[in-house]
Amino acid sequence: MYGTRIRELRTERGMTQAALAEKLRVAQITVSKYERELLDIGTHTLIALCRIFEVSADYLLGLEDETGARQFR
Repeated sequence: MYGTRIRELRTERGMTQAALAEKLRVAQITVSKYERELLDIGTHTLIALCRIFEVSADYLLGLEDETGARQFR
């Protein structure tokens, strides 16, 4: 779920993988792996993504929807 959310948030803001990678101080391939969920995101990266996209960690991880309603299925 987090990969889809990262990709959606990034593209909604017109941001490339390279631009997001620069903000996160990682390689572009790392962002690609996050989006394909081939690489788990660490706590520091999760916090950075939440700050960049101004969303909660629960939203990014798929525990709540865009309205803030909990999704525990």
